[in-house]
Amino acid sequence: MNESDKYRKEVIIFTDGACQGNPGPGGWAAVLKYRNVRKEISGAEPFTTNNRMELTAVIEALRALKEPCDVTICTDSQYVQKGITDWLHKWKKRNWLTTTKSRVKNVDLWKTLDAETRKHRVNWKWIRGHSGISENERCDLLAREAIRKMQEKWDSA
Repeated sequence: MNESDKYRKEVIIFTDGACQGNPGPGGWAAVLKYRNVRKEISGAEPFTTNNRMELTAVIEALRALKEPCDVTICTDSQYVQKGITDWLHKWKKRNWLTTTKSRVKNVDLWKTLDAETRKHRVNWKWIRGHSGISENERCDLLAREAIRKMQEKWDSA
């Protein structure tokens, strides 16, 4: 560990994505925790997929950090967790093609996530969704609420 490492902030991030239909209206959310500070962020898109929302949640959470941090990302998405830890380096070596030579889905978001993670030291932790972990449950609620708010804006327009 070098001298600057001991001053890095340790942040825990919980993320979730939701979709009504797949594809359909989608929402994402993240809860960021640093010491006793907690920040919640969320958003929605009118037509998307659950996997895109899962990726967006992590990207937006990392973008919310103002400096390089030691980050633990807790996600209930095996797609995100395995994608970033197991599949990404292979996709990059194959020029964003899968083992079956088809284009990697959501390549735009994978490239963005790859760039965002390089700004930090990230530890990936998969957690079981809807298993009573309060921050994960909160992310699920925030993502669904983001969808609802977006749909209310449409209805009133």
